[in-house]
Amino acid sequence: MKKAPIDRVARPVRKLFSKDIALGITLLITALIAMAWANSPWATSYHHLWETKLTIGFEGFKITESLHHWINDGLMAYFFLLVGLEIKREFISGELSTLRKASLPIAAAIGGMLLPALIYLGINWGGPGMKGWGIPMATDIAFAVGLIALAGKAVTSSGKTFLTAMATVDDIGAILIIALFLSSGINTDSLLAGGIYFGIMVIGNLLGIRNFWFYLIVGTLGLWVALLLSGIHATLAGVLAAFTIPARTKLSEIDFKTRLEEQKLRFEQSNFTDDPLLTSKQVEIINEIIKDGKRALTPLQRVEENIKPFVNYGVLPLFALANAGVSLQGNFLDMLLNPIALGVIAGLLLGKLGGVLLATRLTVKLGAGQLPSGTRWKEITGISLMAGIGFTMSIFIAELALEDPLQLQTAKLGIITGSVLSTLFGLGVLRFYRKS
Repeated sequence: MKKAPIDRVARPVRKLFSKDIALGITLLITALIAMAWANSPWATSYHHLWETKLTIGFEGFKITESLHHWINDGLMAYFFLLVGLEIKREFISGELSTLRKASLPIAAAIGGMLLPALIYLGINWGGPGMKGWGIPMATDIAFAVGLIALAGKAVTSSGKTFLTAMATVDDIGAILIIALFLSSGINTDSLLAGGIYFGIMVIGNLLGIRNFWFYLIVGTLGLWVALLLSGIHATLAGVLAAFTIPARTKLSEIDFKTRLEEQKLRFEQSNFTDDPLLTSKQVEIINEIIKDGKRALTPLQRVEENIKPFVNYGVLPLFALANAGVSLQGNFLDMLLNPIALGVIAGLLLGKLGGVLLATRLTVKLGAGQLPSGTRWKEITGISLMAGIGFTMSIFIAELALEDPLQLQTAKLGIITGSVLSTLFGLGVLRFYRKS
């Protein structure tokens, strides 16, 4: 079949952006643009842009917030929806589905959260930035998995799976930190309303409602708004919504295979013509195949696949552009040597390395878990360093934990520096391991 001209361009682009490394590089480029813009002669325009007010709603009920707020509290809800879907999938049939599979990545994630927090607190104890202890606990799963692809064959598929599972547990920890420690001024009426909307979504799941629009409308117009007004961070609506989206099929694999064979036979028996348009019978068969395909896929997997491109190449780059613009004019060294920055850098670089390695070795030694198939300790060391890439989630936590603008800028500089160092050392160890 002859390819359309657009396909000659679209196909290689789709192939490129389907690779993990493409997302890591996209976020890296976006962060560099934000840094360059914030330190250019047009720095004022950068900061003014994100303070632009945007009103959504109608007369009698409308919400007016800055563009920066809409990105961090609105669009990032889709990121947390994707995170929630990934967590649910891992617990249903992934690396967290059994205790035997889950023990090592859970232990590694806990160690990789506790030690960075302790290091940060040790450096900032009693200081003004003490509230930022949660910043170095986070691992950016998108960045880490994307950039680890630069190590090539030095990382086994089992190693990548281990990193993904560990980062997934890490995400759960970050979500709990946001919910328990970084929410303030709880409005019980709005929280109760949020509980009602969440209950409606749970009932919809139990009743077998598979239409994504039901969960999107109730989750967005109900749960998200209720949490926004309640004082609990609104992006958590995405995680809660994800847990209610069904993970069951209406058509089993065997039944789907049988149906496909029947439809294939019917299509072959239909009247083929040279007419570019299909016959009504052929259209009917194809539509039935499409319906069967939707019934054979879980809503969870369909939603995840549909929103992943939007989140990865829309929401996350926009978040990076709006939040990574750290001004370095005249005070770079002072900011870098500030306890907040030092705590974040040491937490991400040394805390993640030490915490993940220590917890992993202890778990294996006690017989509670075993190394992923085909991996060795040198690879785990490199992966532990790559877990120190905390970009997206770390910045998100910093935005919530630190109210002072200078402290926030200092923390962001620490996040960027710590993430870059973790990447360089991690890739260096993995490359060296490959040659040894």
